[in-house]
Amino acid sequence: MSASRTASRTRSTSESSVELELNLDGTGRSSIDTSVPFFDHMLTAFAKHSLTDLTIRATGDTHIDAHHTVEDVSIVLGQAILEALGDKSGIARYGDALVPLDEALAQAVVDISGRPYLVHSGEPVGFEHHLIGGHFTGSLVRHSFEAITFHAGLTVHVRVLGGRDPHHIAEAEYKAFARAFREAKTLDPLVEGIPSTKGAL
Repeated sequence: MSASRTASRTRSTSESSVELELNLDGTGRSSIDTSVPFFDHMLTAFAKHSLTDLTIRATGDTHIDAHHTVEDVSIVLGQAILEALGDKSGIARYGDALVPLDEALAQAVVDISGRPYLVHSGEPVGFEHHLIGGHFTGSLVRHSFEAITFHAGLTVHVRVLGGRDPHHIAEAEYKAFARAFREAKTLDPLVEGIPSTKGAL
């Protein structure tokens, strides 16, 4: 088991620049500036409710679209999670959360499996086209989860069970993911070694 489940990652392309620091055994403190305000709000919620300390500084071609910056930050976040998890010895591995936000309700299930897979369903028709916070398109919620799960090696199921307001729906999704991830990454004193019959995750 790693004594320190932390990671620092950077990514620089012609479209964006990202610097990220993460501590899986934190208290939920965060300092986040991605240049996409609504995404900052979602990542702050993720840090808070997953008890992950998170620092992110990112800039990108947001004058074109928020897409590249959101994607690249999500890639780096996934890479940092994978690095910080180490060999995954002693983790609970699985997490499940059902989170409301006013009229919205979302469920997330996380398996720190080493096998990237995302099942994402239930967002209302037209959600993907809605602009939240000015220039964060609803479709970026799914795209962000795709990048995180792929690069962190997670199996994630996210379901929207209800909701009307796009802000509430998106935030419920990120908070549900955060709570499920918090449970899955927890070091369980009853778990000896790597929680897999294969001996590796």
